[in-house]
Amino acid sequence: MTEAERRQSVARLLVIRASGHREDRQRQYPRWEHCNRELQRLLKSGVGGVILLGGTATELQQRCRTLRSWSDSEDLLLCADVEEGIGQRFPGASWLAPPMALGRLHQTNPKQALELAERYGRTTGEQAQRCGLNWVLAPVCDVNSNPENPVINVRAWGDQPESVADLVAAFQRGLDSAGVLGCAKHFPGHGDTYQDSHLELPLINHGRSRLDQVELVPFRRLIDSGIASVMTAHLLIPALDDSQPATLSHAVLTDLLRSELGFTGLVVTDALVMEAISRTTGPGEAAVQAFAAGADLILMPADADAAIDAICAALAEGRIPESRLEESLKRRTEALHRCEKPCFSDNEVEFETATDRALCMELIDSSLEVQGPLLSQHRDQTGRALIRVDGVLPCPFLHASAAAITTPERHGYKTLICHDRGIEPWSTEKFSAGPLDLERLGEGPVFLQLFLRGNPFRAGQQRQESWAEAIQQLLGVERLSGLAVYGCPYRWDSLRKLIPDSIPAGYSPGQMPDAQQQLLNRMWGLKEEAHERQDFTD
Repeated sequence: MTEAERRQSVARLLVIRASGHREDRQRQYPRWEHCNRELQRLLKSGVGGVILLGGTATELQQRCRTLRSWSDSEDLLLCADVEEGIGQRFPGASWLAPPMALGRLHQTNPKQALELAERYGRTTGEQAQRCGLNWVLAPVCDVNSNPENPVINVRAWGDQPESVADLVAAFQRGLDSAGVLGCAKHFPGHGDTYQDSHLELPLINHGRSRLDQVELVPFRRLIDSGIASVMTAHLLIPALDDSQPATLSHAVLTDLLRSELGFTGLVVTDALVMEAISRTTGPGEAAVQAFAAGADLILMPADADAAIDAICAALAEGRIPESRLEESLKRRTEALHRCEKPCFSDNEVEFETATDRALCMELIDSSLEVQGPLLSQHRDQTGRALIRVDGVLPCPFLHASAAAITTPERHGYKTLICHDRGIEPWSTEKFSAGPLDLERLGEGPVFLQLFLRGNPFRAGQQRQESWAEAIQQLLGVERLSGLAVYGCPYRWDSLRKLIPDSIPAGYSPGQMPDAQQQLLNRMWGLKEEAHERQDFTD
């Protein structure tokens, strides 16, 4: 193999980040998303994969077509993190309820949950195909056994290993039926961490027997059923390797995943730009260590050229045997043979069919929880709708016509949205009677809406907020008219216990506008309303 051939072959194993938008100026994250000139250069030089974020479903389809035209080969891997359906990232397609919704449903109605999980996978796969993607970075196989997990949370399919295994297997059957590759992540299990691997390297101190009984159960199930790819986790697990993160560990990726569990598909790293890896290891060395450990594909290296150069040098020097490159290229080719090639049409494409739309609404409807009387008895009072959003970006799912804003306003509530970059509701008085600054809220009843879920990059900051004490403060002055929680089931389970039977309360795992509308319709006793869709994405 010549030096040029080796370089092109190594480039095949990289997956770089790109915006789904057409123009460079539209990039949401220019630090991580290559400009068009760089994308063209890298794809022409042999880079074999792109992960996309941003833009509508229509823009995504056009972008996928463009990227294929820039590539030096037809076998391009195009993927996205669409754990909650294509519409989670690309408006115009279906934004589905979080997987945790089906994990809760599985506790009471496993048959319905499994049937919905398979439809979930099929819908995601079919819409991915329509958009031009051939690889879906899902399902999340982490067992979310830690309610304080800042990064997995509602992304998981539950907190019981066998239940999660059943649900991810059903999801994958649906995805397979659409001819799209799936990805079991984050191996060997990110569900019991207190740290966010976007910011630091989490530590899992469980012994091997516990890992076998909990963390590894869903992965074994999907490996046995033939999952196409597995994504690594940036975790330190001393029971498996006391010196290297799983992503860089031969003991984890080769000895455990390959030899012991018998996985023969593609191993892809989690993004190497994440602080858990990049804080201590440079982009070239991280790529080399991951490849030497057993990874086939290198996702989002901080410097693509440095990663290619370093792996080529390691191969030339004998640090990594040439056979490793051949094995990874073979696995990549075999995976691509499992995909149905996208069929781009010049005609207008319906990204979300009526059947898809019905699934969206059924998932939301089956996951709502409501207690207490209807909110309608408070409709004649003037009050405050206090909304707390814990997202990285301010209110990504709250636009002017979102139900969380408009429904309370129609019943006399003025909206106050609180987030890290805006208004804070907390009192700064040293001897305050409670955590909330009630004067800042104004007079009248308070309808509290909390958008809380494990959010990457926040290091679990929402856990530090005193919402239990705030609810007790509002109850003490008889000002709490109702509570709605969107997202984290653990926050709902703890807060609902504080709410007396006389106060309405409700929960939705989903935070999207459709979920807001359905939950508030129930809490206010309203008939189903036609909701103008204006989905947003983070």
